[in-house]
Amino acid sequence: MNNKIEISDINKFCDFNDTPQGLSQSKILIIDDEPMNLSLMIDLLECEGYEYIVAETNPEKGLILYEKKEFDILLLDINMPGLDGFEVMQKIKEMNKEMTPPILVLTASHQQEICNRALESGATDFISKPFNSDEALNRIKNLLYSYHTKKQLISMNCNLENLVKLRTHELTESKLKVIQHLGFAAEYRDTETAAHTIRVGEYSRLLGQKLRLDSDMVDLLHQSAPLHDIGKIGIPDAILLKPGKFEPEEWEIMKTHASIGAEILENDNDPLIVMARSIALTHHEKWNGQGYPCGLSGNKIPIEGRIVMLADVYDALTMIRPYKTAWTTEETITFIKKESGISFDPEIVHQFLNVSNEFAEIRKEYLDQNYDG
Repeated sequence: MNNKIEISDINKFCDFNDTPQGLSQSKILIIDDEPMNLSLMIDLLECEGYEYIVAETNPEKGLILYEKKEFDILLLDINMPGLDGFEVMQKIKEMNKEMTPPILVLTASHQQEICNRALESGATDFISKPFNSDEALNRIKNLLYSYHTKKQLISMNCNLENLVKLRTHELTESKLKVIQHLGFAAEYRDTETAAHTIRVGEYSRLLGQKLRLDSDMVDLLHQSAPLHDIGKIGIPDAILLKPGKFEPEEWEIMKTHASIGAEILENDNDPLIVMARSIALTHHEKWNGQGYPCGLSGNKIPIEGRIVMLADVYDALTMIRPYKTAWTTEETITFIKKESGISFDPEIVHQFLNVSNEFAEIRKEYLDQNYDG
């Protein structure tokens, strides 16, 4: 799709001394029950250079033509047998076309009431019979000019909207890549892997869907979950990379990565960053209130934090790390079930048990060795 808008495209529709390009190619429909009137109007238009003219004496057939083809103007007689011009305009309204062409009413009546009714019924303009040729041509030209200008402006607006959507999409994609690599950076300092962040995002999305969160929130959850341990950037290597068990004071320092992550991501109103901050801060909170850093419990823990906690624990248990062997799926499921109502939200555990096979498939798809530097 070409989203480029040239200045010349705008200028040619802003100079009212020139006719729009292709005006003579306009498609004109005439509905008038008098063959002589039709013949006169056709000759007049052809002499002016208009090349596409369709004429019909039967208003019902004229409506069929109107519905099937795209016309740029309708010249419509008011007094006709069968359907009169007012009824034709009413049926045109009922068609609900995306863009209705201008309707120039042809009437032998000079009554103001008839003219007003025509305008109220959908007519754009009217001329009285017998009409002056120059006046008729000028009214037709002006109506066509306005219609083509409007069409072009709508097209340009559509192109601009598409361009904005494209640029917004590109910016969003760039932002997501930066966030993903930022998540990778945090894990590369740890004994975790880049694939860990991807798997946690996938697990979290799956749980969000099973919990029937709205699609926008599921997308945010999937995109922001990989930043859950971004705060590890602020933990000293001597503690972060220690192979053995932490001393109590070391463990207290290690726990600060949740608060550090929240501080890194604060002061940004972007919904994705707001959720990432919430996850970084709360993904170690426990259902029973014994987690950290805030000691939140139950539903006081944001749903995104509760989801990512289970996803993170599942991944940590089932993957090989320098300090541990991988637990089997059965061992991991048994542990998570045991911790339901203690560490984990019971409802999230319930949904996890329904999709544990899908968790295993995600683990196989995103293997560590495929994402390690």
